[in-house]
Amino acid sequence: MEIEELLKMMVEKKGTDLHLKAGLPPMVRINGEIDPLIDDIKLTSEKIKQLISKYIGFGEDKKLQEHKEFDFACELPGIARFRGALFFQKGNYGVVFRTIPAKIPSIDELNLPAVLKEIVSAEQGLVLVTGPTGSGKSTTMAAMINHLNENFKENIITIEDPIEFVHTDKKSIINQREIGMDTNTFSTALKSALRQDPDIILVGEMRDPETISTALTAAETGHLVISTLHTNDTKQTIDRIIDTFTADQQIQIRFQLSLFLKAVIAQRLVKRKDGKGMVAAMEVMINTPFIKSLIAESKTGQISKAIEDSSSFYKTQSFNQSLLALYKSGVISIEDALATSNNPSDLKIQIQSSDYAKKQEDPNELKRNRDF
Repeated sequence: MEIEELLKMMVEKKGTDLHLKAGLPPMVRINGEIDPLIDDIKLTSEKIKQLISKYIGFGEDKKLQEHKEFDFACELPGIARFRGALFFQKGNYGVVFRTIPAKIPSIDELNLPAVLKEIVSAEQGLVLVTGPTGSGKSTTMAAMINHLNENFKENIITIEDPIEFVHTDKKSIINQREIGMDTNTFSTALKSALRQDPDIILVGEMRDPETISTALTAAETGHLVISTLHTNDTKQTIDRIIDTFTADQQIQIRFQLSLFLKAVIAQRLVKRKDGKGMVAAMEVMINTPFIKSLIAESKTGQISKAIEDSSSFYKTQSFNQSLLALYKSGVISIEDALATSNNPSDLKIQIQSSDYAKKQEDPNELKRNRDF
């Protein structure tokens, strides 16, 4: 058994993640649930090390021994790319491989809100794609970069750890830089990118005050910056950024955010009702004049309501609006919609109102009412 066989089997079964842990058979996540990929074998730490040995050269092994974990990327040509996360647990090797489709999906193919095309076409500003680990942030950002690449003549620089989706130059020039191989840190690469005539800069993750501050400066000086945070919604995203800084810096950062934050796209994956994978529910915040004032005045608790109120004019949407639309179209169940919602009680009322209105529009239901 070779690692290529396991990865190929995962792709054939439409799995998203392959887990290799000592004492267990190879495990695969399909439609959000983890099950054995092969039942009749149990892995040892030594076997896991052997399986992944081709991805661990001298430099990688040194990094692993020093940090006890590291990320890498690999590829099965013509099948898929994979992001690997290698680590130790209880002194044993462990690794998780995540599937990255060989073809970069479009915004339309992912059924993402069309307003994302408008957001990513902005000349400048900070666009944040947020959500928990495994929520599809990398795929959404790849689709956004792909849209730019196919429609605009720009210089795009990406800073990633590791590189996941590989872009081919189309109308744009795309330089993809990987932490550890092409540059040392996000912050140094971002500062360097500003001297490389960029139009768009993608920063794989904003992990520290220096990177966040440089990203805001880049947005302020006429660049479009796209990045991610592991936050659940717009309010938490803004609060997290501000809390990263010391008290004496927060007023300035809040002011910069109010002016140069373009949009926050927060997403979560929800099980499809038909069992065919997952679908993204999205909160889309566009920094309207009213939301700018909420950020500046430290009233982030009011942002969710402001998103809902501005949906018809600015094409924004709250999580509940997204979940309601997915439920009404029959894509997700009421149980999964409520379990995913930030405010399930409000969503339940909206669903009940929607179901009642739909029932009233049913000709058979109208006939029954008249007969009654």
